[in-house]
Amino acid sequence: MKVGILNITGYGGIELARILNRHPEFKITCVTGRSAAGEHLSTIFPHLSALDLTIKEQLDEEVDIVFSALPHAASAHQLKPYIEKGIKVVDFSADFRLNDQKEYESWYGTNHPLPGHLSKASYGLPELNRDSIKGSSLIANPGCYPTASILALAPAMENSIITEDVIIDAKSGVSGAGRGLSLNTHFSEVNESVKAYSVSGHRHMPEVVQEIGKLNDDVKMKLTFLTHLIPMTRGILVSVYAGIKDSQLEGKSNSINLLRNLYKDYYKQEKFVTVTDQPPTTKQTLGTNQCLIYPTIDIRNNRLIVIACIDNLVKGAAGQAVQNANILFGLPEETGLKDLALYP
Repeated sequence: MKVGILNITGYGGIELARILNRHPEFKITCVTGRSAAGEHLSTIFPHLSALDLTIKEQLDEEVDIVFSALPHAASAHQLKPYIEKGIKVVDFSADFRLNDQKEYESWYGTNHPLPGHLSKASYGLPELNRDSIKGSSLIANPGCYPTASILALAPAMENSIITEDVIIDAKSGVSGAGRGLSLNTHFSEVNESVKAYSVSGHRHMPEVVQEIGKLNDDVKMKLTFLTHLIPMTRGILVSVYAGIKDSQLEGKSNSINLLRNLYKDYYKQEKFVTVTDQPPTTKQTLGTNQCLIYPTIDIRNNRLIVIACIDNLVKGAAGQAVQNANILFGLPEETGLKDLALYP
């Protein structure tokens, strides 16, 4: 299958190119870059010289699938002709993640370029939406924070074992902010420092509420979602906290084992979610499409604790996009995504 990439020069696009280079069924045939049109890809990124591609202003060849690594609003605008032609699309931006146009415009501060297509998009979290993805041609690749957060919460929410009050403490490496220059991500500012940001509300929060809400109509989640920037390049770690309501877990001497078995059973068929025997580290996901999840219970306070880790550029972006593309074309989901973590 021929692949076009919009904005290969961002971190998401670069990682996508690296993954697709080893994919046996996809071949990148044309790429764009907003400020690098006319340059050979190897000039900017020598490590991608094997692709032998020149960056164009527009995709100038017929392709079977388009990946867009453009920012919100710009992505939907550029994708419009491909969506209207029925070409398969995987969008890295937030443009098609939220079902409600007004909520999108409130959180992202701009009019939606293609509001009529919101109902046609599938939220591309394969572990929960596989059937929807199979039947769609427009895939909204989830945000990196929501990917880890939703996977951490899904088994507990679907099995009605938690109360409505949920706290997610989320931490991300600096690459999550993209390649754009900013004082906030300057080395001298982030090195040896941890910073909470978007304290009044992060844009990824409505994704989590929307998708988790689809799993259980009886629990109306009240979410506190706090994000932090930590001094590393890649990785996301989320710590989820929620009260445990009257259920099969409360008061049981083996409640932690019951919880762990519930999580293992929920994800037993999944290639890219592993329920771990100890709290995972971000480095254990480096370069992989894996989400590592560790569920446990604070027995003293009857509180669920779930820790989840992903690589924000792989399972949180490019790897998940390839996983979605594999589903769209009827390929095994793990095709091109079997690498183990780069450790240490």
